[in-house]
Amino acid sequence: MIPIRGLFETHLTVADLDRSIRFYRDTLRLPLAQIIPERKVAFFWIGAPGQSMLGLWEFGSAPNKMQLHIAFDVTLDAMHNAFAALKAADLTPLDFKGQPTSEPQVLAWMPALSIYFQDPDGHSLEFLSMLEGEAPAPERGVVPYSEWRKSL
Repeated sequence: MIPIRGLFETHLTVADLDRSIRFYRDTLRLPLAQIIPERKVAFFWIGAPGQSMLGLWEFGSAPNKMQLHIAFDVTLDAMHNAFAALKAADLTPLDFKGQPTSEPQVLAWMPALSIYFQDPDGHSLEFLSMLEGEAPAPERGVVPYSEWRKSL
């Protein structure tokens, strides 16, 4: 099999395409790549154009829906500003268990700094920044960043 370099695209279903376009374009500031109205789909670039893509598909009025998860890679500096940015956008920062939080969590097995939040359809979104140069500690599970820093 050929080696896989990364993930190019992922897709989410949404209840209201226009609302979701506003959220991903205006709130998260992802560059809009293409809207195809007749298919009720919008595509956004993640990172540089041609690097990675998110597709949003309007699913109609059925009561059944899926809530999925996407993690966005961000710098460590951006992560330290994420709480203020999320709150300014009227979004609630969440911990690994989906509870409101006031600090990032560390996924110790990686290790990576992480903050979760939700889009208008309830999809779980995450800002994630690898803690480069720090050793994985899988036995610690998921811990608040302040607790992680005490052990360094």
